[in-house]
Amino acid sequence: MSEPTTRVNVPGTADRAYDLHVEAGALARLGGLCRSAAPAFQYAVVADSRVGELYGSRAVESLVETGARAELITFPAGEWNKSREEWAGITDRLLHRGYGRDMAVVALGGGVTGDLAGFVAATYMRGVPVVQVPTTLLAMFDSAIGGKTGVDTEAGKNLVGAFHHPALVVIDPELLATLPRMQRIAGLAEAVKTAAVADADLFEWLEEVAECLVEGDASATREAIDRVVRHKAAVVGADPVESARRAILNFGHTIGHALELIGGFEVLHGEAVAAGMRVEASLGEHLDVTEPGTADRLAALLAACGLDSNLESEHPPRLLWEATARDKKARDGEIRCVLLHSVGQVARDPYSAWTHQIPDASGEAWLTAALRPG
Repeated sequence: MSEPTTRVNVPGTADRAYDLHVEAGALARLGGLCRSAAPAFQYAVVADSRVGELYGSRAVESLVETGARAELITFPAGEWNKSREEWAGITDRLLHRGYGRDMAVVALGGGVTGDLAGFVAATYMRGVPVVQVPTTLLAMFDSAIGGKTGVDTEAGKNLVGAFHHPALVVIDPELLATLPRMQRIAGLAEAVKTAAVADADLFEWLEEVAECLVEGDASATREAIDRVVRHKAAVVGADPVESARRAILNFGHTIGHALELIGGFEVLHGEAVAAGMRVEASLGEHLDVTEPGTADRLAALLAACGLDSNLESEHPPRLLWEATARDKKARDGEIRCVLLHSVGQVARDPYSAWTHQIPDASGEAWLTAALRPG
């Protein structure tokens, strides 16, 4: 087993380096970990209604035991509540209760909570520390790490937000015990994505242990967390505000975000990203950028992980194409996608960029060709 702490260095930002602390049972030590990494007079533990009921009191008690003031602030569960309205509501509650700059936010939950509470921290009193405590596999693999915060709007996903790196990320694999099976399966999409863009050996290992991961095997899950977060830490540390190579982590997200938008944010993020990866891998093959057979191998691993829905074929190609144009990764009116060269390696465009421009004039036709048969 690897060491419990991985360091994320964040050069060129106002935030200092921070640790990813992976330890079974770490929630019981949350107070001490927070007081060390993000010392504050009072802590606001932000969680959705489901996670708040499961783990909120334990998190607050751990903080209070250290002598700090702490309270639980909840909001309704659901992706559709990652909104400007909930951001305003949480912010107003903090203001009304007298929280000052000597406070810190503890984001306890999945990706929705991490993004929303992180955005509250980024904007409250012009920025206060945030500690990310992910409770879903997807958040442990990806969204809790890297400082991306924000909310969804009717125009698209994460279009309002800020980079605000956490003071600490506490990953307690024991919290996955209460995670619904489909949420666990959806989280595996981010592990597959990381392997697809950065580590062929990890991809091969995932092919071998996919069934164990689906069933929630503790040893395989811990190893997956260790291996995936180290990749995320390295990429984020080299490119903290996504100006270069960090864009590779958006593989599957251009199409995936479009599917979430079309579905009214009721589709699980991991399901949408899995569909997006299938389409973007197939698109790369149609454009002679990706090695033939890569899309089939990727689809097979996703299926082994329980991510074999045909979500991408449920909407007309034109509707899907129009939705991609509203994504924040679009540039100069053109859609850009991360395309693979092969499993474990991203293809760079003729100008050495990490994403490829898909011209609007022919993009819909290529997208139609890339979609799996329904």
